[in-house]
This record gives sequence, structure tokens and C-alpha cells, in this order.
Amino acid sequence: MNSLEIPATEFDFTLPKGLVDGDGMVHRQGRMRLATARDEILLQKDRRVKDNPAYGTLVRLSYAIAELGSLSTITPELLENLFALDLAYLQEFYNRINQDGEASVAVHCPACNHQFRAELELSGES
Repeated sequence: MNSLEIPATEFDFTLPKGLVDGDGMVHRQGRMRLATARDEILLQKDRRVKDNPAYGTLVRLSYAIAELGSLSTITPELLENLFALDLAYLQEFYNRINQDGEASVAVHCPACNHQFRAELELSGES
């Protein structure tokens, strides 16, 4: 990236299973934005997180997920319905884009030594 390029701030993802909404519709495709300092400040102020620190994961993800399927408003309560595999995927995806600045990983084929980028997948995911 040269100094004139604007870095990506939103990243597309596909959930392994998908979030099933109240109408039985499955939402798998989504977009997540980079976290901001404001997100972290709001997280620390959130009463649900103060009462149950483990709930912070859902609150943090609800701030960062810009859309999920046809859903444009993502709440922690909605994310409570995620399958455990999808929650783990989103946590790993969140960490990857916020620490590395991208959602793909560099890989190379040991047989032909070809180098390329692949979308993030959880270990053991098929």
C-alpha cells in the first residue's frame, strides 16, 4: 500500500452456519467494520457488560457488524442466537481485521510453492 491508498475499514464475511432470525430466515453474509476507540469506551460503560463481563463479546460484535444478511440493525440480543461456531468465527474475524488490518491470511502451496491469500477460516471448519 502506498501512502495515498486509503485502507479498508469494512470487511465482508460469511458465517459457517448462519444466524437464524425469528422468522426462520438464515443470514450468513455480512460486513464488519474496524473497531474504534469510541466502541471500547461505550463497551466499558454498558451496564450489561458490568453485570456480566462475558456479555462484552456480544456487545463488541454488535458495534462492529455493519450488516448481516438483510439485517441492518445488529443488537447483542440478536447475536445471542448465534451458533457457537459462528460466534467463534466472528470473534476470530474481529481479531484478525483489528490486529492485522485484513480478513485474509497469506498461504503458500508446499507442493508448487505458489503464494496466495485465502479467506479466514476456523481450524477444523469444513
